Amino acid sequence: MTDTIDLFDEPKSFPDAAAQRRYQSLVGLDDKKETAVREALSLLSPQSVTDWSKKHHGKILRATELLAERTPLLVFSGDVGTGKTALAETFADDVARRAGIDVLLFPLSLSARGTAAVGEMTKLLAAAFAYVADNIPKPKTGKAGVAGVLLIDEADALAQSRELGQMHHEDRAGVNALIRGIDHLAADRRPVVVVMCTNRIGALDPAIRRRAAAVLTFERPTDTLRAKVLTDAFGDLGLTAEQLSELVAMTGDLDGRGYGYTFSDLTTRLIPGAVLGSFPDRPLDFTAIKDQARLAPTPPFEEQNT
Repeated sequence: MTDTIDLFDEPKSFPDAAAQRRYQSLVGLDDKKETAVREALSLLSPQSVTDWSKKHHGKILRATELLAERTPLLVFSGDVGTGKTALAETFADDVARRAGIDVLLFPLSLSARGTAAVGEMTKLLAAAFAYVADNIPKPKTGKAGVAGVLLIDEADALAQSRELGQMHHEDRAGVNALIRGIDHLAADRRPVVVVMCTNRIGALDPAIRRRAAAVLTFERPTDTLRAKVLTDAFGDLGLTAEQLSELVAMTGDLDGRGYGYTFSDLTTRLIPGAVLGSFPDRPLDFTAIKDQARLAPTPPFEEQNT
């Protein structure tokens, strides 16, 4: 049997300076950042919403009570390389700083799937939720002193739809255990929010999708956002407006391929590649950047599996 602690990949504590820098570097996701943080604050610290209601309305609005009754589940959905996992791994830093509390991140490992032995996945998931609950106490007053984020990346591997006819019994039981764990967190009012990341939201079990307090959809960067990323990286090189426009076009829907670069393609392939293509013998210039921009972008997830 896997040790409980082995069910998680490097738990993290926030606030954290390195996480803050990474979070701030996520260009083009400002709306997703704000939505994720506000949703988490309302789920982890419902008292803050109550206080807001009293301050601005002189009473607790019924609408705020309904807000507090939601299931503490956020779903980040989108294509590969669009920033959903990077945001899921770092937004708790902003939550911790705004709320003035400590936030612990528990990234669930795929080892929670077990070895398909009868009952194993159910036990592993139950142990994972119990471990998180044991480490995140229920607040004795209105405000929590510590909160938690349970991150489930590649969530469709654990929460695939039970409507699939060929679904293995053990996988079906695992989805049931996952739903029970989430429901228990909701009923227990423990300050823990579950964040699921998936490339295939349609593959998630309908009961999971119905429970989500919010679904954030991540997309590939537009021309404007690609221009911002490229300008942030290469703006001090003195590129002309025409050169920048050419790079934006090259990293977009070029020649009718139907998709452009992802954020990850830009920040982990094109930009580093251009630098390393010049280092150490020649200066970085437009030609070096253009050479890297000729690389094909990462295909959409569905294309990778056809």
